Amino acid sequence: MYHFPDIDEIHEMLDEIAEGIPKEFFEDLNEGIILLPEYKLHPESRDRDKLYIMGEYRKSIAGRNIAIYYGSFERVYYGISKEKLRQMLKDTLLHEFTHHLESLAGERDLEVKDAKKLRRYKEK
Repeated sequence: MYHFPDIDEIHEMLDEIAEGIPKEFFEDLNEGIILLPEYKLHPESRDRDKLYIMGEYRKSIAGRNIAIYYGSFERVYYGISKEKLRQMLKDTLLHEFTHHLESLAGERDLEVKDAKKLRRYKEK
């Protein structure tokens, strides 16, 4: 019987993935990586074709962090193998690190790419 990893198992996977990321990537990410239990829908998500937010790079007065949404992973990837789930977590984490590094460099290439993907979603 299939068992989606609980939040502690996902946290452990994220820690292992983060250990393989160069320390320089963490510069100015003072609030680190945060695993949140909830799922998050994009504000423009549709009922029939939900658009879940898997992770996001966040900046505030308090600092910068990467939030990963456990509930989104559970809803989108329920039923896949742990190996595939680990890869999806890694892809998401690296995507958010790219936002972080681009933010530090004053770049927005990935934001533009994400906006194009959102436009395609809305045109479906």
